[in-house]
Amino acid sequence: MEASKGFQVLATDGSARLGRLETEHGVVETPAFMPVGTHGAVKGVDPEALEAAGASIMLSNLYHLALRPGIEQIEALGGIHAFTGWRRPILTDSGGYQVFSLARLRAIDEAGVTFQSHVDGAEIRFTPATVVEMQARLGVDIGMMLDECPPWPIEHDAASQSLDRTLHWARLARSSWYGHPANLFGIVQGSVYEDLRGRAIDALVDLDLPGYAIGGVSVGEPEADRRRVVEFTAPRLPANRPRYLMGVGTPADLLHAVTQGVDLFDCVLPSRNARHGTAFTRTGVIRLRNARYRGDERPLDAACSCPACRRISRAFLHHLVRVDALTAKLLVTLHNLRYYLDFMRDLREAIASRTLARLASTVTELGLDGAPASQAGSDPDRFSS
Repeated sequence: MEASKGFQVLATDGSARLGRLETEHGVVETPAFMPVGTHGAVKGVDPEALEAAGASIMLSNLYHLALRPGIEQIEALGGIHAFTGWRRPILTDSGGYQVFSLARLRAIDEAGVTFQSHVDGAEIRFTPATVVEMQARLGVDIGMMLDECPPWPIEHDAASQSLDRTLHWARLARSSWYGHPANLFGIVQGSVYEDLRGRAIDALVDLDLPGYAIGGVSVGEPEADRRRVVEFTAPRLPANRPRYLMGVGTPADLLHAVTQGVDLFDCVLPSRNARHGTAFTRTGVIRLRNARYRGDERPLDAACSCPACRRISRAFLHHLVRVDALTAKLLVTLHNLRYYLDFMRDLREAIASRTLARLASTVTELGLDGAPASQAGSDPDRFSS
């Protein structure tokens, strides 16, 4: 397998990789975190602020965009970059997670998925070919293949049947892909079963794709199983292609996956937790609703340069959170995104200088696990930022 034309590994520290992913709309230095802009924007954050925070790539969700405003509308307005005002790279998820989260509103067959819109009940049909086509029409930089994300828990036989369908869809998507979008990623499924994950890897690598994702994690399984899946899967993916861990996670999760050789990440935790008053900082997780911050004059994070940390105290943020002020949600969201993006920059610098172990010890000491504000469950807006 030849090296991906758009991806290079520049340095390593153990299995961790410092990389460079070139796309039509810019370069992504990896490891990289992708803020989640489900509908084309991160809630409360405009494109310029997102760029200023250090984001080089954003994730949007094909299912939600296809419902509102519709692929034709976005295409008519010049594509997703012109429509959203985000000029840098964009990755779109295929809607595979909604196969899991909208179980009561969808029907699966061997050719694809028929959804009943959770918005107005209208029927929408996704097939492996139409998913590729829609992402090409949007003009995204990275598109994901349609897959079936199995629920947790699931028995081995059911997980195997689900994987068979995902691999069948992958072959159909590959046969309908003509280089648009430029990067089409396959998704490794198989739940917590290593034999199924191995079978998925073999089948997808045979398709010679520009990139590979680890899907079907963070759907309710124990942390130990999630990490075991990452440890098994990531090193077995092609070393010369980008590796993407979908929907994960906390700073500690990101660090763990980076040490296994993962390059790309997305998660709603920075923005979703912010709306519940939880902030990630270099001294640990701060839950601003707690009374202990009522008279705290310190900034959230003295080492951060976000608007909240430059001039606002924890005491004032505590007050805003307690009165449910929109300003608190916006300020803490931007802070958390800055924290995540700074953390990824620190990881890249540590890999380059081969000091990742030192950084890892700091994260472990601080306990930066950041418990989710809510569980994914059957929420159709799991990707809602």
